[in-house]
Amino acid sequence: MSSIGIESKETKRIVRMREVLSRTGLSRTTIYEMIKSGSFNAPIPLGSRAVGWLESDVNKWIDDRTASRRAA
Repeated sequence: MSSIGIESKETKRIVRMREVLSRTGLSRTTIYEMIKSGSFNAPIPLGSRAVGWLESDVNKWIDDRTASRRAA
């Protein structure tokens, strides 16, 4: 079967705080301080008391950190 004409759609995944902490190595307090300063994306409200982040945003933040390390 040919893939010609089939668009690949990027799946969007929302990750919760526990995974963000695990993937970034940051603390909850640091994450929220960075959100306040504008250096980390704000979470997406999922419910009255639940939030999450787009996995692509978290990946981009990690990629940006590694790129800045290589440039230094």
